[in-house]
Amino acid sequence: MGPRRNEINTLDNTTLRSSPLFISSPVEFLLSPRRIVLKMQQGEGSETQVTWEDQQNINKFGRLNNRYHELEEEIKVAKEANENLEDASNELILSDEDVLRFQIGEVFAHVPSEEVESRLEKMKEDAAKELQRLEEEKESVLAQMAELKKILYGKFKDSINLEED
Repeated sequence: MGPRRNEINTLDNTTLRSSPLFISSPVEFLLSPRRIVLKMQQGEGSETQVTWEDQQNINKFGRLNNRYHELEEEIKVAKEANENLEDASNELILSDEDVLRFQIGEVFAHVPSEEVESRLEKMKEDAAKELQRLEEEKESVLAQMAELKKILYGKFKDSINLEED
């Protein structure tokens, strides 16, 4: 059975109230599996008021940080795909066959070399556009994270750590 309506939950000398949330030291929050730790410690006996808006900013920073790491992985995969398409294009130039085996889904089909060349060019253009889109999204995420860092460090100063280990 969950806590009763009038019961107060406690965590390491921290009293959690509905709104606003007061946090006494020491408390650590794990934002993501990427080891970003928020430490709310301002000495003995002092309290730091964490408002609903602050918590929303902390949560948003955590989500953005996770998205940033996902984007880095997606960019890595997109770069590898671009390199593979470039290698295939170079191999096509060296090939002297009129009909080539071209993979469509899970099947290899015999396709004229001119059509393979045009398909490869289209695939390279699409991959380059996707890579550019991912890079732009990464920059946008970094800008949002920088703004949130400014806001959170402005309020919590040394009490909060938004840097990765």
